[in-house]
Amino acid sequence: MENHRSILLVDDEEDIREVVGMSLADIGYTVHTAENGEKALALFRSLIPPIVLTDIKMPGLDGIELLQQIKRENPETEVVMITGHGDMDLAIKSLKYEATDFITKPINVEALEIALKRVRERIIMRRQLKTYTENLEALVREKTELQDHLSSLGLMIGSISHAIKGLLTGLDGGMYLLDSGFRKENKDRIEEGWETVKLMVERIRKLILDILYYAKQRDLKWERVDAIRFATDVATVIEPKMSDCNIAFGRNFDETAGQFEIDAGYVHSALMNILENAIDACMRDGAKQDHQIVLALLQDKEHIIFEVHDNGVGMDEDTRSKIFTPFFSSKGRRGTGLGLYISNQIIEQHGGQIRVTSRPGRGTCFTIRLPKTSLRSADESAASAASRRSVPSG
Repeated sequence: MENHRSILLVDDEEDIREVVGMSLADIGYTVHTAENGEKALALFRSLIPPIVLTDIKMPGLDGIELLQQIKRENPETEVVMITGHGDMDLAIKSLKYEATDFITKPINVEALEIALKRVRERIIMRRQLKTYTENLEALVREKTELQDHLSSLGLMIGSISHAIKGLLTGLDGGMYLLDSGFRKENKDRIEEGWETVKLMVERIRKLILDILYYAKQRDLKWERVDAIRFATDVATVIEPKMSDCNIAFGRNFDETAGQFEIDAGYVHSALMNILENAIDACMRDGAKQDHQIVLALLQDKEHIIFEVHDNGVGMDEDTRSKIFTPFFSSKGRRGTGLGLYISNQIIEQHGGQIRVTSRPGRGTCFTIRLPKTSLRSADESAASAASRRSVPSG
């Protein structure tokens, strides 16, 4: 670390180095000395002193050349030149090369202290300016982040308002069918209205859960989970929805997958979002009559892998690149643009990742990779191993 009271004194005359060195030490500096420019440059590179006091005329690498090299390597170093009365042209030249000041021989201690006081003021001013600049940059970043949050909030309110308006319209339609069915004692209309109301209520429930997750991300509740049982639970919940939509559902589970550590509720929600997105992709595909979604459970040495394949509408590259962006939706009024964004956040919070491949008209495959060992367990294992290494053997 740089010592702000460190100074490098360079002069080819030993007497000057001794006398000036003692004066500098008396006023509180840690003094390093060099008898020529080459040694001074080597010392400078190893010590990085904030102040260099150097003679202008020296054999070999002279003071002007040393000044130029120091400024190239560390422009913030303050360099004070020592010059004889006949070397004023050189002293003025040194100022053009950004020397801080110069003093003349024979060196007057009072003049030296005045020059060094100017140097310290420059160093303090530069540090204050740096701190001010950093604070200003932090304020600019905070303002930018605030503007982004406000823009995001406005976009979220607009998107959610649009989604709620659509859901309320659907709910009004269902209630109208119910009311009409009861008045006319029309059983079919009552059933149709009730199914519409149930569908709208389910969509409102999902929208509220998505908003709550987006507003505040909670800590994960880690637990060891049997992968086959978990995948089966997900399949059991989603299969009736696919059946209602006349979509064939396939399962491809590796029976040897074993266990992994997750927040089961969160990962279940993430997979449901992706599977429901696959259902929507099939429902929007009018080019094919037969649609299928396959949920696969695979593994490698360190990961449990889920794959969701569908043969729905697929996506072009532009849509695929935006699907994990908050509030982006290709579903029109039926989507809020939060589902896949939240799924990606959940998987990333688990230390996993989602990869998507898709072709328009050919379908989509989501690949979800989750570590078998949680980030928490990995950290605890590393800490335990470090603790064992630190205990001396008996």
